[in-house]
Amino acid sequence: MSGPAPAPVIELRGITVELPGVRALDAVDFRLFPGEVHAVMGENGAGKSTLIGVITGTRRPTSGAVVVDGEERTFGGVGDSRAAGIATVFQDMQLSPNLTVTEAVMLGRERRGRWGIDWRRNRADAAHALARLGLDDLDPRTPLAFLSPAQKQLVALARAVVDEPRVLVLDEPTSSLDRAEVAALMRVIRGLRDRGVAILFVSHFLEQAFAISDRMTVLRGGRKVAETPTRELERAEVISQMLGKDIEGLRALGSERKAHHYVSEGEPTFRADALGRRGELRPTDIEVHRGEIVGFAGLRGAGRTELGALMSGALRSDSGELWVDGERVRLHSPSTALRRRIAASSESRRVDGIVAGLTARENILLSLQALRGWIRPIPRLEQRVLLDIYVEALNLSPADLACPVEQLSGGTQQKVLLARALAVRPHVLILDEPTRGIDIAAKLQIQRSISALAGQGVAVIFISSELQEVVRLSDRIVVLKDREKIGELSNGPGVTVDTIVEMIAAESAGDAD
Repeated sequence: MSGPAPAPVIELRGITVELPGVRALDAVDFRLFPGEVHAVMGENGAGKSTLIGVITGTRRPTSGAVVVDGEERTFGGVGDSRAAGIATVFQDMQLSPNLTVTEAVMLGRERRGRWGIDWRRNRADAAHALARLGLDDLDPRTPLAFLSPAQKQLVALARAVVDEPRVLVLDEPTSSLDRAEVAALMRVIRGLRDRGVAILFVSHFLEQAFAISDRMTVLRGGRKVAETPTRELERAEVISQMLGKDIEGLRALGSERKAHHYVSEGEPTFRADALGRRGELRPTDIEVHRGEIVGFAGLRGAGRTELGALMSGALRSDSGELWVDGERVRLHSPSTALRRRIAASSESRRVDGIVAGLTARENILLSLQALRGWIRPIPRLEQRVLLDIYVEALNLSPADLACPVEQLSGGTQQKVLLARALAVRPHVLILDEPTRGIDIAAKLQIQRSISALAGQGVAVIFISSELQEVVRLSDRIVVLKDREKIGELSNGPGVTVDTIVEMIAAESAGDAD
């Protein structure tokens, strides 16, 4: 980027947003220039979503001004912001699976001819938008139901760019993408920036923000604490700004786990011989001992989630044998696994995790009540004791317990799911992406809790797409590729992310021979 334009395309001046019981934004100034990528960083609850809402017309400010091209504007909704040249790709954008790619991309902006919608022109426009994103091979006539989550995310982006916007707002655009897809998206973002589009980039992935952005704004508690050219920033400085304090917790936790260097002894609490399912995972052997954290590492689609699901009864195996605490068992369902004290937390907290419509308290108690049976309600005193334990252990706010769980931040929802799994006092705990999409403070709290659980004798399966996280926490690492276990590593000072990457790459080279 040669330098910022003389005037911002969008400027927020002293924006304050009051919500019931909280000031979501407090006198925030913000500038977005043409031809730049501006990253907005902050914890959950820092005000990022509210800032996006003000720019996109979904949130009316209590005070302050929204200025577009030097003219003060009032957005009454998304239509007004779109008319001003602002396009948005929201986090977890839901597109109807009944639509084709063309219908999704062109929805609300269909080309019409003399006899109605001109589908040939619409398909051509959709194909052009897809080509700009490197999706030339995606047939615009394909139903969305046939696409992967990553492809659906890219279709949502194509929908945003089809109008040639002047401003593009990206809210967690890479949350469902693997490395190759992230790299492709970054190339698209840079291309749009180079054509003069102003891009607002919001992500929990610090490295991605550093890789793509020209400037960073950090929010904390609804206030802007810094706005700095990215090239002048250090990672530790951004983290400190986000948390309001110096952060050494993650480094200390990693050192603590590696120094622990768990040595498996005695009978494993969980053992699987040739556990597999056709089309999902090749037969796999695995052992997990009490007090041990076993990480599952691999690229997207490697089989990590499938192995965890087979171990928890969420997927039924068609090969292999299982032993739990020395007894041979068959896990027909998650409820069967629960009775064996195997608890699991899904990677998709919105779909398979939280129960919308229930409070956080009710969500936490759900598995325990199901284990006991619905004709035996948990006594109120026992409920209170359990909830007090997890409020303290997971640093939950007591006020959040009475709130509908869907209204809570992603980090709090993840803590609620962890508390639900712990309430059954598991011998084996299977956690699939327990820290995805949450802020650094919540991530650190959950990682510390997982480490503490291992110290209390729980056998933990830790599944994460963040290899650094797997290395930081695990005593032993199971590496998977192409739905097959390709090896194990005993963690220690010499094990790094590169160790795992080289192992996967070496296996790939071996496959090619």
